[in-house]
Amino acid sequence: MKNTNQKILRMVQIAMLIALVVVLQVISAMIPPIGGMVSITLTLVPVVVGAILFGKKGGAILGFAFGAIVLINCITALDPGGHILWNTNPFFTLLICFAKGIAAGFVPAIFYQLVKGKAETVSNSRKYGAALVAALTAPVVNTGLFVCGMLLFFKDTLYAWAGGTEVLTYILLGLAGLNFLVEFLINIILTPAIVRIVDVVGNRK
Repeated sequence: MKNTNQKILRMVQIAMLIALVVVLQVISAMIPPIGGMVSITLTLVPVVVGAILFGKKGGAILGFAFGAIVLINCITALDPGGHILWNTNPFFTLLICFAKGIAAGFVPAIFYQLVKGKAETVSNSRKYGAALVAALTAPVVNTGLFVCGMLLFFKDTLYAWAGGTEVLTYILLGLAGLNFLVEFLINIILTPAIVRIVDVVGNRK
C-alpha cells in the first residue's frame, strides 16, 4: 500500500509540474523575442525541479512536455521563428524541439547526482551547489542543442535571418545569445527557491 501511495504521489507531483511547464511556456510565447526570432522560455525551472526530485526519467518526462508545447507553439505560430522552421521542415523542427527539451531535463538530473553524490545525508552547501549546477546545465543544453540543430538542418534559414551579419555574431547577439543570458540569470536567481521546493517535497515523499 505504501509503495502504491508513493507512486500515486509521484504521478501527481509530476502532473503538477507538467501543468506548470505548459502554463509557463504559453506565457513565454507571449513575450516578444529578445533581439532575434526565437522566443525566450521560462519553463526550465520546473523541468530542473523535476529532474532533481525524480531523476533522469522524471526530468526526461518534463522535458518531453516542454518540447511538445514548444512544437505546438511552432505549429500555431505562437512562436513566429519556430513557425518559419515548421513551414521549412516539419520533421527537423519536431526533432529539435523534442531533442533539446528531453535533454534539458535528462542531463541536469545526471549532473545533480554527480555533484550531490550518493550519500543520503549531504551538507546544505553541497545540496545548493548540486542544484545550481543542474539549474545552469538546463539552459546550456537547451540553447546549445537548438543552435546545433539550426546549424545542421536550417543553415539557409539561419543565414537569411542573419541578414548579412556574420553568423557567429548573429547567433551570440541575435538568435539565442540574449535569450540564453536571461534564462541563465533566471535559473541562478531561482536556485534557492529550487532547493527549498526540493527540500519540502522531499520531506513529504
